[in-house]
Amino acid sequence: MSKWVDICAVTDLPADSGVCALVEDKQVAIFYMPKDNAVFAISNYDPFGKVHVLSRGLLGDIKGEPMVSSPLYKQHFSLLTGKCFEDENVCIPVYAARIKDNRVAVSLEE
Repeated sequence: MSKWVDICAVTDLPADSGVCALVEDKQVAIFYMPKDNAVFAISNYDPFGKVHVLSRGLLGDIKGEPMVSSPLYKQHFSLLTGKCFEDENVCIPVYAARIKDNRVAVSLEE
């Protein structure tokens, strides 16, 4: 059974943008896409720039797959799998995220 950590109200999240939350001592980038009523959670750590900045990246999609573009060197990471579109050998952690009763929760469990 997954351990869900309550983060905030969905109304606290900026639309089509990211925020960083500290979840069990991990920096997690959380992205809210109201058009799809979806939230995504990935590691906030950019493995190319070696800093925690992915929550500041630009959202979009590549061939229909939701992604974030790093604000530093512009690599694109899938919000579904964490894989880097430019270098398939690089993958960042992806976490389960949900909206329930207008609250956003994240689970760090695999």
